[in-house]
Amino acid sequence: MSAFLSGIQFIGTQRSGSNLLRVMLEQHPEIAAPHPPHLLHNFIPLLPLYEPMDQQRYALLVGDVVDYTRANPVPWEGVALDKNAIIVQSRSYHIFEAFRLIYEAAARSKGARYWCSKSMQNLFYAREMEQYGLHLKYIFLYRDGRDVALSFKKAIVGDKHVYPLALQWKKEQDICLDLYRQYGEEKVFLLNYEQLVAAPEASVQRLCTFLGIAYSDEMMKFYESGSSKATAAAGEMWKNLEKPVMKNNTQKFLKELTPEEIEIFEWVAGDTLQSLGYPLYSRLQHPELVSEKAIVAYLLFNKTAKEKFMTTAPGNDVEKRQGQLKILQSIKSGIVLR
Repeated sequence: MSAFLSGIQFIGTQRSGSNLLRVMLEQHPEIAAPHPPHLLHNFIPLLPLYEPMDQQRYALLVGDVVDYTRANPVPWEGVALDKNAIIVQSRSYHIFEAFRLIYEAAARSKGARYWCSKSMQNLFYAREMEQYGLHLKYIFLYRDGRDVALSFKKAIVGDKHVYPLALQWKKEQDICLDLYRQYGEEKVFLLNYEQLVAAPEASVQRLCTFLGIAYSDEMMKFYESGSSKATAAAGEMWKNLEKPVMKNNTQKFLKELTPEEIEIFEWVAGDTLQSLGYPLYSRLQHPELVSEKAIVAYLLFNKTAKEKFMTTAPGNDVEKRQGQLKILQSIKSGIVLR
């Protein structure tokens, strides 16, 4: 049985430049960083449907996970995912094993030393992955949460009001900071989005040192790559990947969020903003902005806005996600019959 390849796991919150960093890393010959199908996020909640996890049900899980990966909005070009080979190579009947072997297939197809998962919500499973024995290197990529909230308000995914966005951002950054404190700088690399776009070459050189690989000039030519072009074509929210690094893509919230929205975010997540080195811009003089009554109104607005947003989302964005949605619907509705 072949040895594990080394894995890299992004942690943090989406809309923090993770696809930019992913396509940069994908240009390195030692790293395979395919566009993420978010396997753990989507399949761990479904695991009760596969229990008891015997050989037969594990084979069913592997088949579904492979099908889901093949249906990814951005295809894994050149990666052969053999369901039977994954089952044979598995050392246990576990979702982490299927996850590892699928990503290792991407690395082996490229002849790379590392596989890289951009699924940032895997932060919720980091300790379990370590206990399982994956022994990953983590990149904690963080961005000013107010810019993250602004980006989510415009994206096909995520909440559409700053209150739940602030809650999410704070929760996820706090978990990442705890992981950094627990595992230290040998396992967790802290990367600030604002520094990444201001000095991309220096930032990526430091990251390469952390990973123990030589820096490659090709990493700065990411926007010319097939990976970037394929990702940009798959959704409106990734269109900037066909351009060089946008060095002025910071502090946009100062112009595009209202003073009330900024204050709401800072009431919720101000301590975490400051822990990561971001200044506050409001004096927190209006506690009524986070009163129980106000929060009820925010959450109602958020629900309505998300539903409305999906009706106006670009058809291409929605269409490219239909394959994966149908697979999940099939699993939820008919697994006991399969």
